[in-house]
Amino acid sequence: MNASPSSSAQAAREAVAARLVDIRKTAGLKAHEVAARCGWHKSKVSRLENGHTPPSDDDIRKWCQACDAPRHAPDLIAASRDADQMYVEWKRIHRTGIRRRQEVDVPLYDRTSLFRVYCSNVVPGLLQTHGYAEALLSTISQFQGTPNDAADAATARLDRSRVIHEGRHRFVLLVEETTLRYRIGSPSVMAGQLGYLLEVLSIPSVAFGVIPFTAQRRIWPVETFMIFDDERVQVETLSAEINITSPGEIDVYVKAFARLQRMAVYGTKAQSLITAAIDTLR
Repeated sequence: MNASPSSSAQAAREAVAARLVDIRKTAGLKAHEVAARCGWHKSKVSRLENGHTPPSDDDIRKWCQACDAPRHAPDLIAASRDADQMYVEWKRIHRTGIRRRQEVDVPLYDRTSLFRVYCSNVVPGLLQTHGYAEALLSTISQFQGTPNDAADAATARLDRSRVIHEGRHRFVLLVEETTLRYRIGSPSVMAGQLGYLLEVLSIPSVAFGVIPFTAQRRIWPVETFMIFDDERVQVETLSAEINITSPGEIDVYVKAFARLQRMAVYGTKAQSLITAAIDTLR
């Protein structure tokens, strides 16, 4: 792989900082002059220019105004926001609970035509039942030490997942067979979740594939990720959500997904693996 997404996020922040330096130099100003015009201590200018402190929207507006370049502010604010969202720790995202995070993604889900999702550890959020989602999200809240609003968050997650049934989106969803066996919630919760996966197999817009234990690996099991059209990849690690918009990095995940997709089984073969998992609950 290329540089890690977290290092790409840092590179994006450094690019914003470099742009601030360029705007200042184009204006013919010294760092201390920008500080004086903005009413800041000169150390703040140093932190901003070295990428040690991410600029706020207001910082960027003041900087551009001080450099007689207000026209650059909107694009620079957008770039700064993108950099800020590339790598975000879960504890920050979930600081007020998980429900809000489900709601924030609704516009992204609505405008996406093709979803490509790979999950190596849990059932994809788009296919989770309320019981399964609540059990999973409660565990996440407890682990992170963030407010536990699992019931409301699960309801919001299911509302977000309505796109599955709208008929104007397409989905290719892949899971490792292990995800069918991991006990998330009680046996009855797991039975309900696996039963729902059997129903999903009949949805025309959904291709649901299972990568068997016995599959000859074309690629090793990797981190859970979602590809939204060819515009964005969301990667989930234990500590953070990573949003990738660089075309080169997106291509890496598209390549990985294609290899994972070729290892999966679908239709009646996937049904057999799901049914076998259900049988272990009895």
